[in-house]
Amino acid sequence: MTAQEITDQEFVENIVKALVDNPEEVVTSRTLDERGVLIQLTVNRADMGKVIGREGRTAKAIRSLLRVFGARNDARINLKIVDPEGTSSEMSEGQTEVSEEKPAIVEKSEKVEKVEKIEKAEDPAKPEPAEETATGVI
Repeated sequence: MTAQEITDQEFVENIVKALVDNPEEVVTSRTLDERGVLIQLTVNRADMGKVIGREGRTAKAIRSLLRVFGARNDARINLKIVDPEGTSSEMSEGQTEVSEEKPAIVEKSEKVEKVEKIEKAEDPAKPEPAEETATGVI
């Protein structure tokens, strides 16, 4: 190895440290697994969005650069972004992250309530909903 060559682990660290607000908290580890080289990246929780990027574009770009870096050295390099809270983001090429957010519960606005009152007044045949009590329906 000459003085100009860097390891794949140093390559990732240099890229990520340039992106984040807390470069001193960027930590990488390198292991060999069944799919090749695995680099695990851990960053400050506040910097996760910068490393992943919108719709995972930054993470995908880093993985693309690693693929080129690995091809130069006849190695397959995978990147695993470790969430400080325990979960991690390891994706194969072509996969994107999907958010599994629960739908928000929305209260009825005043306008919706007014429209419902108007509709009720216009349609007298529409029965009133039954009121519920602790013992049942009145």
